[in-house]
Amino acid sequence: MSGASGCGRVVRPAAVAGQFYPSRRADLDAAVRRLLDAADGVRDGAAAYVVPHAGYVSSGHVAAHVFRRVGQAPPARVLLLGPTHRVGCRGLALPGADAFATPLGEVEIDPDLAGVVAALPAVATRPDVHADEHALEVQLPFLQVVAPGVRVLPVCAGDATPDDVAGVIDAVLRFDPATLVLVSSDLSHYHPDAEARALDAETLAQVLRLDGPVHHRRACGASPLNGLLVTAARRGWRPRVLASATSADTVGDRDRVVGYAAIEFRQDGPDGAS
Repeated sequence: MSGASGCGRVVRPAAVAGQFYPSRRADLDAAVRRLLDAADGVRDGAAAYVVPHAGYVSSGHVAAHVFRRVGQAPPARVLLLGPTHRVGCRGLALPGADAFATPLGEVEIDPDLAGVVAALPAVATRPDVHADEHALEVQLPFLQVVAPGVRVLPVCAGDATPDDVAGVIDAVLRFDPATLVLVSSDLSHYHPDAEARALDAETLAQVLRLDGPVHHRRACGASPLNGLLVTAARRGWRPRVLASATSADTVGDRDRVVGYAAIEFRQDGPDGAS
């Protein structure tokens, strides 16, 4: 639940600290920096990324490939789009907060972007949807390390069409074309490892073709991902897979795994050629 913090200011407290990532400030900072140091990040300038949202032990090494790149050209604003795991909603949900808290401090919600998005018909303000949702929260400590002072707009996509989600992205980019778009999504869930890797390879090939919609059984963040695919096709963004893995790579259980990928979307070609 969101909490007030002086003069009516509403701060959404950390919900999954100690579960998905360390709860102590020093431990969290060290964990994020270790993951970033182990990732490659030689490119920057992407318009959007897809990043996983499991616990750092499972998927942090994949997510770090995105955030290492984000840190090379830190944005002033980030639109965070993710699915709903605990409380469903129709359309898309704003948090109704002024900031999100993590053990590293508070991340300010961008009021200008919030105002732009709140005016869209598919969007409602639903603090209850965000209260316990981890898919967007787990991205924030990475952003706090690589882009200190960044303002974010966290938006949960529930029962939303690809055009609903694309409408949010387009409205934000019309207001500020420099806003970075981050879509939070894991891939397949609870298949044996070899089967999961084959399914995820098919899903990633579909994403690389901008061939939506991706089925919800193939990506738990299919709603925001499919909106991103619509936007990418309209704007000429080209995707490239930066890294992929399954939970078996780090936690060892190969009978029921979750798939992860880091994907960038750039205005030019995947190899940097315009």
